[in-house]
Formats: sequence, C-alpha cells, structure tokens
Amino acid sequence: MAQSKARLHRELSQLDLIIIGIGGAVGTGVLFGTAGMAAAAGPGVVLAWLIGALMYLTVGLTYIDLNELYPEEGGPSRYSLYTFGPIANMINAISDLLWYLFIPPIEALGVVMGLNFFYPHFVNSSGDPTMLGGLLGVLLMLLFFPFNYYGVKAFSKSTNLFGGVKLLIYFLVAFGFISFWHVHNMYSYGGALPYGLEGVFVAIPLGMFAFGSLRVIPDYTEEAKYPSAIPGAILWSLFGQTLLYVLFGIALLFALNWGHLDITAGHWGGLSSIPGNPFLQIAKHTDAAWLIGLVILIVIIGPFVTGYIYQGAGSRILFAMGRSKIVSRRMVELSHTHGIPAKSLVVTTVIGIIIAFIAAPLPSIYNLIGDAVVAGYIGFAINPPIMIALRKQGRHGKFRSETVSTVVAALAFASASLIIYWSGWPSVPYAAVLVLLLSVVFGYFSGVKKGMSNSIWYIAYIVFLSLMTYLGSQGALKVFSMPVASGIVVLISLLIFLPWGVASRMEVSQQIKFAPQN
Repeated sequence: MAQSKARLHRELSQLDLIIIGIGGAVGTGVLFGTAGMAAAAGPGVVLAWLIGALMYLTVGLTYIDLNELYPEEGGPSRYSLYTFGPIANMINAISDLLWYLFIPPIEALGVVMGLNFFYPHFVNSSGDPTMLGGLLGVLLMLLFFPFNYYGVKAFSKSTNLFGGVKLLIYFLVAFGFISFWHVHNMYSYGGALPYGLEGVFVAIPLGMFAFGSLRVIPDYTEEAKYPSAIPGAILWSLFGQTLLYVLFGIALLFALNWGHLDITAGHWGGLSSIPGNPFLQIAKHTDAAWLIGLVILIVIIGPFVTGYIYQGAGSRILFAMGRSKIVSRRMVELSHTHGIPAKSLVVTTVIGIIIAFIAAPLPSIYNLIGDAVVAGYIGFAINPPIMIALRKQGRHGKFRSETVSTVVAALAFASASLIIYWSGWPSVPYAAVLVLLLSVVFGYFSGVKKGMSNSIWYIAYIVFLSLMTYLGSQGALKVFSMPVASGIVVLISLLIFLPWGVASRMEVSQQIKFAPQN
C-alpha cells in the first residue's frame, strides 16, 4: 500500500497564533528600549509606543489583505512572486530569511547574558560572550530544536505554556513597578513632552524592533485550523504587544527615583547612561526584592521563548523559498510523522548554531548580526505596492474598497520606509549590501532570472534608503535634521517609489498562478 503524502497539520487556533505573535515579540528589548525612549522623550515614551503601534498596524493590515488572496505557508515571502516576479521575490524572501536566521542566535545569546548574572563567566567585561558563553549559546540553539520538531500541535502546547508564563511575568513586573506610584514624573520635569514632538519622534525608532513578530503569524497560515483566524490573530497580537509596551513605559516613569540612580531630577537624557538592565537597577533600590527575581527571570525566559518561535518560523521561510525554487526543493519536504518542514528546520538550526558560536571568537560579528536583522524591514516594505498593483489587475484581498486599500497601502509604505530609515547607519546599508549580494549568489545557483524589469524599482528603493541613512539624521553626515530627513523619506517613497512599484507589476498574462503545492 502506497504511503500517503506528508502534509502540514492544521492545528493552530486563533489563541495559539495570538500567543505566538505576542510571545515572539516581547523580549528583553522592552526593558532597555523603554529607558532609551524615555531618555529621548521623557514621559512622551508612552506616546512614542502608541505611534509606533499605529505604524505597525498599517503594516499588519497589508499582511491581512494579502493573506486573504494567498493563504499559504510562509506567505509573506511569496506574495511578491505573484506581482513582481521571481527576482523581486528572491530579494524579498532573502530579506525575510536573514531576519529569521539571525534572531534565534541573538536571543540565545540574550539568555546567556541573563544566566551570566548567576555565573559571571559567560560574558566578558566588554559585554561580549566568552568562549564558554558562545558554547552555551550553541547548547541553547539545540534546545530550541525539539520545541519545533515534534509537530505544530506540540509546538503550540509548549508555546501556550511557556509563552503564557512569560506574558504573566511581564504583566506582574509592569504592575509591580507601577505600584511605586511616582506620578509626579509624568508632569513635574518639563511636562508630558519635555522635548516636544521631536523628542517623541526621536524615541519612536528605538521601539520599532518590538513589533516585528506580527509577520510570524501568516508564516503559519497552512497550519492554522482556519485561514480566517489570521486577521484576528494579527490584530489581537498587536493590541497585546502595545498594551505591554505602554505599561512598561508607565512603569518606568512611576518607579523612577532619580536620587537612587544618581541622576539629576528631570535630566531625562541621563536614563541612557544607566549601566546594564535599567529595570534591574531600579528594582535593586526598592524594598520589593521579588521584582529583582522576576526581572532576572524575564531576561532568561523572554529571549528563550522568542528564540525557539523564530527558529520554527524561519524554517517556514525556507519552506516557502523551496516552493518558489529559490533554494533546493528538499526544503519543501515534510516529516511524515510530525508534518513539519524537517529539513528546513535542520538547516535553520545549524546556521543559527554557527552564528551563535562565532560570536565568541569574533565579537564584532555580534554587532553585524544585529545590523543584518534590519533586512526583515526591507522584506515587508514590498507589501503595500503589491496591494495596489493587485487592484489594478482586478484582484481584491481583504479590503474590497479600492480607496480604503490605497490609503492603507500608502500609510503602510510610509511607515515601512520610516522604520527602515530609522534603523540608521550602518545597519541599513549593511543589511542592503548583504541582501543584494546574497540575491546574486542565490540567483546564480538557483537559475532565477525572470522579472528583472519588474524588480528595478525595489532595488533602487533599497539603495535610496541606504543613501538617506548616510545623509540624514540617522547617518554619518547628518545633513538633515530628524524631522526633515523623515519627511524626505516619506515624500520620495510615496511620490516616486510607490507609483513606480505599482507601474512595474507584471501583466496579468505573466502572473504566476496561486499554486503552493509541495
């Protein structure tokens, strides 16, 4: 009797997807990022988190819209294939892949940093992992593997448990700090916006990394019980993330005792000089010893959960790239027992192990790894032009009204462009060079050649944003102030690159049909 064909298992409920989205997003960055944002904006840190959430809402809506048309595994790394062809899709998919390959080892090394509190031999005086720390990072990457290997049902159960505990701890910590109730910090030192709106906009980029896991949810589309669960999961995940980030912004302000930190009262910029974990430093000067333990626990469990979620999602990107024939078709093969892309999971794990290990002998690589994560932002910037291009061809996703979809796409493209630009120098050009070089390599070995004329706008867009980070407030020359440079990015993106992208779409007769067969 012939063996039945392996298939992806539809096991994920909407609640499972929401926990994946929130659990994959909220990490130790909220502890460090919030302090940095408050240093730039004072109490305006709360407004900065809210504006950042609105920007990501527009990006999230593009995933909802396109997932309606193309409900497939790793869909965000394939949407562009149907509108701009193989080359643009390859650039898009490689951008996504870099995001997913580098985050797990970064999170593994984040756990190492947390464990260093108990055994201070994993991190050296410069804050880089020692050889022992690098080996521990490798061990953690191996520990991520079984969470993803034994099927999506086992993955969802473990994520609901560990992710649920993780989120509970985060809420307890936030409310614990809020209970100190130093409300006067909200208005006594320069008012609610001591540096005006400019301070808020300076702070926003520091929090942009925190919402990125919204795109993890559509990567599991064919493993969701119902495709209709995706839109709600994206929106509820964004709401949950925003709630936590706003609470941590308030928590920092309400717990802040200037004297204990040896910072002049009202000198918001001094918050950026707090050594180590700012929330841990604040907790050490309180009578609530339990907060110290929970903050340390966050530093360990937070990146651990994020790391194994991204490891699994990264294997879905390789799976999608196999379908698109960018990488070997072996990446599409599924485990007959567990229904997961096993070979893709092994590849993502091995690459993560290598990255984690080389961070010890070559600590400068660790900084470059962080820069490369910006490639993920380059990946999601292609979605808005796809939305409008599809309407021009008579295809409608979630948003049936052409006016509504155009407004959403324009806002999303402006937001995506700013998120990339705000990532700064040299992160953006480093990520851009890496993406384009890998595209040449992958294109050579995979034989992807079609669609160059449809992809020129996307390449030019990446080069433009790299140039702006060099010239603007986020770059080396600082020719333009933050508001002026951000305005230039938005105007040129909307007036030149968005219409150029839409005009570069393939003809209907050239479009690749929706056929995500294994």
